[in-house]
Amino acid sequence: MSVDEIVTQMRQSPHNLDFKELVKVCKAKFGEPRQAGSSHTIFKTPWQGDPRINIQNANGKAKPYQVKQVLLAIDKLENLTNDD
Repeated sequence: MSVDEIVTQMRQSPHNLDFKELVKVCKAKFGEPRQAGSSHTIFKTPWQGDPRINIQNANGKAKPYQVKQVLLAIDKLENLTNDD
């Protein structure tokens, strides 16, 4: 599945997303994680302060509230890109 298809799926159903798909989207949008391998995978955003992208694997699934946070960050990133 492409990143755009996954993002569409995230918007339609944030409650049923595989963690590896969320990681794929985050890598495509924000680059490699600055921290991985522990219980948290953290991605840096191009703006100062929070929110940093902080996601956790919940038995192979992404946590719905974190999916929503990633969507908000993607929207913010797209708004910043469109303002340039």
